[in-house]
Amino acid sequence: MTDAVVVEALEQVGAEETAALARLLPQLSSSAPPLDAASLATVAGHAANTVFVARSNGEIIGACLLVVFPTTAGVRALLEDVVVDSERRGGGIGSALVNAAIAGARAAGAKTLDLTSRPSREAANRLYARCGFERRETNVWRRELRS
Repeated sequence: MTDAVVVEALEQVGAEETAALARLLPQLSSSAPPLDAASLATVAGHAANTVFVARSNGEIIGACLLVVFPTTAGVRALLEDVVVDSERRGGGIGSALVNAAIAGARAAGAKTLDLTSRPSREAANRLYARCGFERRETNVWRRELRS
């Protein structure tokens, strides 16, 4: 029997939440910096951000970050850092997280919800397509700001 999964906005940042996200984020990116409580509290406490977590039996097994912000062209939203524990993938948890972010962006009045995903993340890209995202022909430009 599969345990019920509940997706909710992260309301508090404590040792349990920090440890869970510190365990999950390296599964998304090996270049993710170490996460501590202060860093997570800064992200979760920012007015533009909502951290969604998926819990099973109280344990955090997935997370994502919704960023909503005003622009001169209207309210926009970004979906970042979608991650499900590697041992729990394929059971609909990623869809539940993405759908929570879609609902959050819609409720905030966003005109669009954008995300980026490397082509090598084939399962993630299939997830995004199933959730109604369309691939755009665009260039992503980045400038490193380190001194």
